[in-house]
Amino acid sequence: MSAYAYVILAVGWLTWVTPFFLTKGTSGKPQILDRRARWGIALQGVAYALLWQHNFWERSPDAWRVALSVFFLALASLLSWSSARALGRQWRFDAGLNADHELVKSGAYRVVRHPIYTSMLCLLLGTGFMITPLRLLLFSTVVFIIGTEIRVRIEDTLLASRFGDQFSDYQRTVSAYIPFVN
Repeated sequence: MSAYAYVILAVGWLTWVTPFFLTKGTSGKPQILDRRARWGIALQGVAYALLWQHNFWERSPDAWRVALSVFFLALASLLSWSSARALGRQWRFDAGLNADHELVKSGAYRVVRHPIYTSMLCLLLGTGFMITPLRLLLFSTVVFIIGTEIRVRIEDTLLASRFGDQFSDYQRTVSAYIPFVN
């Protein structure tokens, strides 16, 4: 694989992850925590690991793959930065609610309820188009979506329990993590 492909992937991943280190998420114990969402995290991790299960270093990607990769990596980065900024102190790794939790509906949250998962999907696609055969990328994407669905359903249940009708209205009008797909 050409050096430029490694550079594109490294810059894409670093740009994507940086806002999560800069955002001061809530420290301390949440009021409500649902650890079952970790099963979704595990499946998402498996999906990312699947991308690397081919001899990608033996070939250079086609130009169309590089273009799609750059597009999805840039979109992933844009979403991670805007999502982390809008979420602010509400951000946490686990599915949980703080005592003073707020329902964030600004920024990327106007387009999708879980834009960080959208950014993670874009990161998966950006990486996959660069290094993974299409059949394996499709399988990886399916595994990722299953993991994401687990997380989304658990988080939506938590938010609905806290915000009731306000969240129901939001859920009815805004897609989960793929725009325009409810």
